[in-house]
Amino acid sequence: MNNTNDKQLQSHFELNGGGEGDSTKVWIPDPENVWKSAELTKDYKEEDHILYLKLEDGTNMEYRINQNTRELPYLQNPDILMGENDLTALSYLHEPAVLHNLKVRFLESNSIYTYCGIVLVAINPYEQLPLYGDDVIYAYSGQDVGDMDPHIFAVAEEGYRQMARDDKNQSVIISGESGAGKTMSAKCMMRYFATIGGSASEANVEEKFLASNPIMEAIGNAKTTRNDNSSRFGKYIEIDFNCRYLIIGASMRTYLLEKSRVVFQAEEERNYHIFYQLCASANLAEFSELDLGKAENYFYVNHGGNILIDGADDLADFERTRAAFTTLGFSESLQMEIFQIIASILHLGNINFQSNDRDGERSFINSNDKHLHRFCELLGLEQSQIAHWLCHRKLITLNETYVKSMAIKEATCSRDALAKHIYGQLFNWIVNQINKALRSSSKQHVFIGLLDIYGFETFERNSFEQFCINYANEKLQQQFNLHVFKLEQEEYLTEGLSWTLIDYHDNQPCIDVIEAKLGILDLLDEECKMPKGTDEKWAQKLYDRHQHTSYYFRKPRMSNSAFIIHHSADDVLYQCEGFLEKNRDTVYEEPINILKASKSELIAELFHKEDVSAGRQVSNVTLRSLRKTLPATSEHKKTVSCQFRASLHQLMETLNSTTPHYVRCLKPNDTKQPFLFNPKRVVQQLRACGVLETVRLSAAGYPSRWTYTDFFSRYRVLIRKNDIHEDKKQTCKNVLENLIKDVNKYQFGKSKIFFSAGQVAYLEKLRVNQLRAACIMVQKVMRGWLQRKKYQHMYKAIIIIQKYTRRFLAKRFVEHSRRTRAAIIIQKQYRMLTVRRLYVLTRKAAITIQAWVKGMAARRMYCKVVQEQKAIVLQKYIRGWLASMRYQRTRWAIIHIQCCYRRMMAYRQLKKLKIEARSVEHYKKLNKGMEKKILQLQCRVNDQTKENKMLVEQMTALVTSHKNEVQKLENEMENIHRRAEEAKLLMMQEQIAKLQEELEQALEGRRNAEARASQELTQLRQHLAVLEKENSQLKDEKETFNKLVLEQSKIIEEQVALKVASKSRQLQVEFEEERFRYQRLVNEFSRLEQRYENLKDEVTFMKQINEMRSSDASEMGNVEYQELENENQTPEDELDQLRNVSYPEGDTREHKDANYHLLNQLKAATEETEMLKEQQTWLKSQLHIAEKKVEAMKNKATMADIFGLPKDGNKMSEDDLRCAYDAVRVANKLLMDQLQEEKDRHMKEIEAFQNEARAAREKFDKRCHWFAQSQRLLLEADVEGGLQQEILRLTNENADLLEQMEKQDRTVHKLKKQLKSMEESRNLKSVVESCVCEPPEITSIQRKAKGFQGMLECRKEDEAQLIKNLITDLKPQLDALGVMPTLPAFIIFMCIRHADHTRDEQKAHSLFTAVLGGIKKVVKRNNDFEMVAFWLSNTYRLLVCLRQYSGDENSVEMNTPEQRKHALRNLNLSQYCLILSDVSIQLYHQLIKAAEGKLQQMIVSGMLENDTIQSMTARPAGYRKRTGDLLGVTTSYTLNSILQQLSSFYSCISKHGLHSEIIKQLFRQIYYIIAAITLNNLLLRRDVCSFNNGVQIRNNVSQLIEWLRGKNLHQSGAVEVLEPLIQATQLLQLNKVTDADAGAICSMCTALTKPQIVKILTLYTPMNEFEERVTVTFIKTIQNRLADRSPSRQLLMELKHVFAVNFPIIPSPVNLEEIRIPEILELDFLKKI
Repeated sequence: MNNTNDKQLQSHFELNGGGEGDSTKVWIPDPENVWKSAELTKDYKEEDHILYLKLEDGTNMEYRINQNTRELPYLQNPDILMGENDLTALSYLHEPAVLHNLKVRFLESNSIYTYCGIVLVAINPYEQLPLYGDDVIYAYSGQDVGDMDPHIFAVAEEGYRQMARDDKNQSVIISGESGAGKTMSAKCMMRYFATIGGSASEANVEEKFLASNPIMEAIGNAKTTRNDNSSRFGKYIEIDFNCRYLIIGASMRTYLLEKSRVVFQAEEERNYHIFYQLCASANLAEFSELDLGKAENYFYVNHGGNILIDGADDLADFERTRAAFTTLGFSESLQMEIFQIIASILHLGNINFQSNDRDGERSFINSNDKHLHRFCELLGLEQSQIAHWLCHRKLITLNETYVKSMAIKEATCSRDALAKHIYGQLFNWIVNQINKALRSSSKQHVFIGLLDIYGFETFERNSFEQFCINYANEKLQQQFNLHVFKLEQEEYLTEGLSWTLIDYHDNQPCIDVIEAKLGILDLLDEECKMPKGTDEKWAQKLYDRHQHTSYYFRKPRMSNSAFIIHHSADDVLYQCEGFLEKNRDTVYEEPINILKASKSELIAELFHKEDVSAGRQVSNVTLRSLRKTLPATSEHKKTVSCQFRASLHQLMETLNSTTPHYVRCLKPNDTKQPFLFNPKRVVQQLRACGVLETVRLSAAGYPSRWTYTDFFSRYRVLIRKNDIHEDKKQTCKNVLENLIKDVNKYQFGKSKIFFSAGQVAYLEKLRVNQLRAACIMVQKVMRGWLQRKKYQHMYKAIIIIQKYTRRFLAKRFVEHSRRTRAAIIIQKQYRMLTVRRLYVLTRKAAITIQAWVKGMAARRMYCKVVQEQKAIVLQKYIRGWLASMRYQRTRWAIIHIQCCYRRMMAYRQLKKLKIEARSVEHYKKLNKGMEKKILQLQCRVNDQTKENKMLVEQMTALVTSHKNEVQKLENEMENIHRRAEEAKLLMMQEQIAKLQEELEQALEGRRNAEARASQELTQLRQHLAVLEKENSQLKDEKETFNKLVLEQSKIIEEQVALKVASKSRQLQVEFEEERFRYQRLVNEFSRLEQRYENLKDEVTFMKQINEMRSSDASEMGNVEYQELENENQTPEDELDQLRNVSYPEGDTREHKDANYHLLNQLKAATEETEMLKEQQTWLKSQLHIAEKKVEAMKNKATMADIFGLPKDGNKMSEDDLRCAYDAVRVANKLLMDQLQEEKDRHMKEIEAFQNEARAAREKFDKRCHWFAQSQRLLLEADVEGGLQQEILRLTNENADLLEQMEKQDRTVHKLKKQLKSMEESRNLKSVVESCVCEPPEITSIQRKAKGFQGMLECRKEDEAQLIKNLITDLKPQLDALGVMPTLPAFIIFMCIRHADHTRDEQKAHSLFTAVLGGIKKVVKRNNDFEMVAFWLSNTYRLLVCLRQYSGDENSVEMNTPEQRKHALRNLNLSQYCLILSDVSIQLYHQLIKAAEGKLQQMIVSGMLENDTIQSMTARPAGYRKRTGDLLGVTTSYTLNSILQQLSSFYSCISKHGLHSEIIKQLFRQIYYIIAAITLNNLLLRRDVCSFNNGVQIRNNVSQLIEWLRGKNLHQSGAVEVLEPLIQATQLLQLNKVTDADAGAICSMCTALTKPQIVKILTLYTPMNEFEERVTVTFIKTIQNRLADRSPSRQLLMELKHVFAVNFPIIPSPVNLEEIRIPEILELDFLKKI
């Protein structure tokens, strides 16, 4: 190794050329970090004795080379190989490289798993990581061990696949120190096998299998200084599989339970968890008889001091333990007995021994000791006997038997031994019971064994337990070395290499010292047989036998009671004290005999079994050949070491007969800090667990192995043109012969090239240099090109600048000339303008003086004329008003007299009508009365129409008169204003005439007055502006408040609507069946109720109109209202009379027809009432419109008119301004009042909405109650002869007819119904009279002969044949289905239509059941994608047909007039719609599973591994190869395979007529599966997380999107589900260095969770040394930026997630009458109707 290092170091310098920028890096020893990195600063030569190094912190140092060994420092691997997932892939394999690689992966990548050849190294992170969910299990299922990142699940999958492939038993050996995570790894393995293997029966074996974990952890795990959940026993679990590789059972063997922990624990440690769990549950009622308290009060569990574990809940753990007991079949009584035994051990430890003498030689127990009493009571023992034999022992000699009293110390030891023995027996019994629960009656085909055993242990004081543990690890290490050596040599033989035997460390001599004849164990057993054997004597025998004969045994210098064993892991010092006692495991016979006589069946069973097989092994598991039966005497009882050696030999036999897999668990530190790496502790464990031995074996041969294809792809930059050959293998040989001169450094195998240590690093260096040279050449050419482009750009720029400069000078000269000419023209025009202005001013002054004089004379004349005209107008209006008053008084008197007379006549007429209504003849002349009433109603409608027209004319006249009056008032106001102005002008003229004489004297005073007036006017205007501003602000506030009020009202309305909707949905779910069954009855009831309310509103409206007239008219309104109510009540009374009529048996058919005629007449009267209602509503709306118009006319006057302000603001005087100010104040007050009114109105509306919501809720509750009552009444009624049921059916038919007739023209419909009612009324009288005597003879209506009506009759006996021909034996590929692929659905629906037509509900139910059963059967038999798609399409079409022809309001609208004839009329098939919807959803999910099954094997290969861009095919150095690649098998799936499969799916479902909306939802789900599988594999594979692969995957995703666009499916939402994958590929391509890059990543990756982003960054692998690795600082920056995101620990996408499917009800345009059934379907037995 030294010469190799020397040569490698020299070759590095030759390659580097001694450059400072690329110096060689080495590892040198360090006392703190074991190894530290350094860099050579000076070239090394062979004769040098000193290496000049530079440390990472910049310190220079000199490293002296040992002159004897010439051992050089270890070389570092290239940076490109740092963080590899397989340690054997490193170019330089040695201890510092392994340690550094583990550190990089653990701290920088947070990767706790790393491969080392066949070994999985697992580092305990001391933190919960999202790595063990079901999604991760399914992601690793079916994958090769090299395809994914290292994981415990990958090892489990490898074992499961080898078992299934080779039909050979497998074993997984999990070892490591306490606290390294062995138990967690075993639990993960068990959960993986339970999830993947499943169960072969319905016995839930996997559930019981997993339930054994909580039990074994409770009774066998404890807190130690190194681990809070340390397994204090070894176990080997065999998981049994049948021939289909499904779990059928399991069994467990246990080894060397640490029974001493029951009675003693070191500081900061605990006893077994079950004791503390039981104490934590002591307050439960069922455990009151145990009489337990807090754990601190019991001697056996309080030695460690701290009885609590951070983050653990003993009470919750105890509940899980009890649940596990129940799952495994432990009854409640049996569990209570187990807990009683455990509680008795606690009480036993608290028994107090006392002594009568000073020396304590005679001990006794107080009879009042409560713990003794409770111990005996719980175990059913005699208190006096147990108290006696705990303090005494029996001595047997040849002649006599003596009873000797024991000292307190001896009694305490005896008590502790009894406690340990009881717990050990209970532990073994529980393990036996678990094995019985997991044992299967089926034959075991193969099994997988899980060995969770203690790792190598060394403490300050090592005793018998540590000796046995280290002995077991020596045996396992020997088996491991042999297996690794065997695999290494088999690899060379398979590839046909010439090889020599590799030397490896064999620890058989160390094992011989322990187990050989006269070894340590033999001498220990021999000493135990001696009556007076002691630890000292045994130690002396060891010294005499092995001190001078074995290298692996040494005696310490300063001790005579200890020895040192040179183990393969380390030297261990063992103290001999206690070895004999622990090996004997002595328990006195008398207490055991008392326990055998216990009243407790479980205690008796535990210790009677000991008699039957006293020498059996610790595990109590049924063993094959090593189980022996020995006499049940203490003298011949097997020692603990003998039992352990036998069980260990059996374990090794089992492991040697299986294919082993290895998991080595490491502790990164002793303080249990998360992600804290202590190099010293890790190196110790690496040396102890055999990982470094694996590395040494690999390094001794050819550790680096490349397939020819990968080598060619990676190092093709080093290939010269002459070396290229058609065969890649020959090309690789040519290249290596030129690059590596020493042929011993590599060998060519059949499928791979084998390199010795350091050669891959050498090739990487050559590759980097070649790429660097190429980069320099590219840079040189690129820089020259850039300089040329820069020069050309500058040359063109100079020419352009000159051109623009010359143009600028020319433009400036032209501009100067233009400006000179323009100046001359401006001067000329200005002079002319000055002269003209003087002339215009003079002329304007003359005209102004003339106009003033003429206007003054005209205004005087105008004022005089206006005053005379106003006086005449006033006289006219006063005289007219007096005449109008006299006319009004006369008119009202005449009207009053007329009203009184009419009231008297109407009252008389009313009496006559009441007498006629009470007469018998009225009932007999029902038909004639109905006709008269119809005529009367028509007359009344005409009268009302005339009155309404009169009212409209009166309103129009009033409006016209009002307009005239308003116009007159406006004219008067204008005249008044005009006169006032003229008066003001006259006064001003008089003042001017008086002041003309004093004009010169008052001129100065007048100017002052004008100035003051102008100032005041300015102030008023400013004040007015302020007021206007305030007014605008108030308006804005009003608008804002109105908006706020509207928004609040909308919010409240939405809240009320949401509450009502949510409550209605709840009620709708509760009454779903009743709603579907009585939907038509609900519609009829609501319609009748609405009609009744509308009729009441009409009568109220008529009453209000009549009140506008007089009191007599109001009486007439009441009479009319009473008549309308009577008319409305008459049809209802007639219907009640018909319902109460009883008919004799046998007349049902005739009476049905009679009822049908009566109901038709009732419908005619009801519709007549509706016509009256509509006319009354129209009149009411017209009156309301007229009232609004009147109000609008009243509000047309402006504010200026109201306050008398002038409309021209420029002519306002001071008085006008004051009036304006007062007007603004009034307007503001009006606005405030209006705002308050709006607020009050809004509050009232809110209250009204709330009242309406409450009323609607109460109304809905009443209707639901009414529905329930009607349902109970209908169920209690007689189905065959009940007339009420017939009336209900007819009512439903009536409701259907009414819903259809409402869509037609009402006038035509009314005439037709009246004629029909008149024709049928002729026969109605005779039917009613003869209903009791003889059956009525109703003439059937003659109908025209029709053809095929879209119904098929299927007889009961032909139903099976229909299902067989139409479903079971039907092939989707049939040519007859090409035109109409959903033909089976239409045929089934036409058969259902016939059952509905004949009212045969039983037939419909039978047909539905048979159809659904046939569909499920055929899909289950043939789970092909095409078959499932075909029946999904037909099931969906059948569902659409049922909804389309259901006959409700929505279905009527979606059908054509021809299709409406095919509506279902008699049967309620809503429940079958729900069943069909469920079946459609099941078929949709089954279709997704079929598509996933075909795509799953293509996705990873096509999306991640297929190189669609050929220039980016290189894999990273050290890439762990796929198993398929190693065997020479390459996958054929590409992206085109996926696209072809998608096209096949699309053509298949399109051919079978599946609706486009469902197709979009289907491909959305398929694309989600593609994205989830691709992203999950990306997150679990380091080799695909690179820039090149990001480009490849992005290109593949783009092609998937283009395929969607080509099929017009891009609007389906499938593109959105690809967003996480797209962002992941973008993340691989982005820069990952600066804070700006971090911000860009966080803003872009919105569809990825925080763990996914961090995982991709940690897995990112540079393809060469020119790329930079993602630093830990950058990853922490990303984590800090993502801290504000919603917390999500989800790492993988959920593969089982399925989007909710929605089946749109889109009607089919197919007419049932036009469907033709092909003869090939052989459905001739169906009869067309």
